[in-house]
Amino acid sequence: MSESPERDERHLARMLRKKAVIDERIANSPNECGLLLVLTGNGKAKSSSAFGMLARAMGHGMQCGVVQFIKGRNATGEELFFRRFPEQVRYHVMGEGFTWETQDRQRDIAAAEAAWKVSCQLLSDPDIGLVILDELNIALKHGYLDLDRVLTDLQARPPMQHVVVTGRGAPADLIELADTVTEMGMVKHAFQAGIRAQKGIEL
Repeated sequence: MSESPERDERHLARMLRKKAVIDERIANSPNECGLLLVLTGNGKAKSSSAFGMLARAMGHGMQCGVVQFIKGRNATGEELFFRRFPEQVRYHVMGEGFTWETQDRQRDIAAAEAAWKVSCQLLSDPDIGLVILDELNIALKHGYLDLDRVLTDLQARPPMQHVVVTGRGAPADLIELADTVTEMGMVKHAFQAGIRAQKGIEL
């Protein structure tokens, strides 16, 4: 790659302009509040992203809570890891397994209701700074929980509490309520080539 003083000067000028724009945005964003984040889409890494935020929050000394909807039949690496910190993370695996495995709608509804009861305990505790509701979107998508009740409970949480909701098929009203929404897109996945889920990657 060719280098020149002119190119370096153009780069410096661009970075100075960019810094001025970003500095102004930061200066005009003085508020802090609890955020509602939704991670959805058909791509991989929705839960992985949420658990990355959990690690980040723990690094700042925050008390955290996790409720896993749907998942539950097999232990995952994140569960095995975060359960090592019971003084900082309340970890609840409430699912009965993926919906195509249980094949029992009433059983899935009962599991989702029980999970939401635990979720509300976390959402009402001002000492908890971050709550992860893993795969809640799936429970909402299948109608296992009443969406209006979920939205009401989310809005009633302590003002500085952050909540991360994961799962594909996030409902439009939840997306509208959220402060930050990320849709994970899938370009390619090893499973399509006949490679099963791997420990440390999917499990």
